[in-house]
Amino acid sequence: MDLEGKTALITGGSTGIGRAVALKLASLKVNIAINYSSSKEEAVKTLEDVKKFGGNARIYQADVSNCSQVEEMCKAVIQDFGKLDILINNAGATNYVALNDLDGLLDEYWDRAFNVNVKGAFYTSRSCMLELKKNTGCIVNITSIAGFSGKGSSIAYAASKAAGISLTKSLAHVLAPEVKVNSIAPGIVLTRWVEGQEDHIRRQSEGTLLGRVATPEDVANMTVAIIQGGDFVTGQTLVVDGGCTL
Repeated sequence: MDLEGKTALITGGSTGIGRAVALKLASLKVNIAINYSSSKEEAVKTLEDVKKFGGNARIYQADVSNCSQVEEMCKAVIQDFGKLDILINNAGATNYVALNDLDGLLDEYWDRAFNVNVKGAFYTSRSCMLELKKNTGCIVNITSIAGFSGKGSSIAYAASKAAGISLTKSLAHVLAPEVKVNSIAPGIVLTRWVEGQEDHIRRQSEGTLLGRVATPEDVANMTVAIIQGGDFVTGQTLVVDGGCTL
């Protein structure tokens, strides 16, 4: 895909991986719609940094687990930019619960993980699908190697990421041939999500062949690569973990 002049909506785009993807795409002359739920200050900062690349950019507040808010956001993005070509489903949620603490895995933690990580990606994809089909666009879902390993910040989180990988495959079937749908599955990434979680970082990155933990930019680079070069790739999940899962 030739990216110059395209428009991308990035959910959870104000911090971490979402911010890195926004900056990388903006550097390639993509117009950026930045979604945030509660991090308005960070969203404004990301907006300012994105605008330094000279493209059009705006921020949109919406809770992706709320279907009506998602629908209104997607309508506003298409109206404001005149089109939408790329959707990055990056918004995520988790609660840290030790893998063996089954009693500590509260119903509200299950609900939060699936409402944001799975239903949120579904709602946004559904709301944008007609516009993406019209423009022969693409969707990239940010999942996790937890969806393969069953390990992560909690059992609920891992299960939600496995569901996100399955959702990627289902949407690839439904939206073909106009829209390509893929996912990126990072290992542990140094974002504010893992601040103060040194033991978690150590456990989840043990055995990483490349000898370090991923940065948001590592994930952003692969996300943009599949958008740019994945014209004949759909329904796939690309692992970005430095060889941790080998």
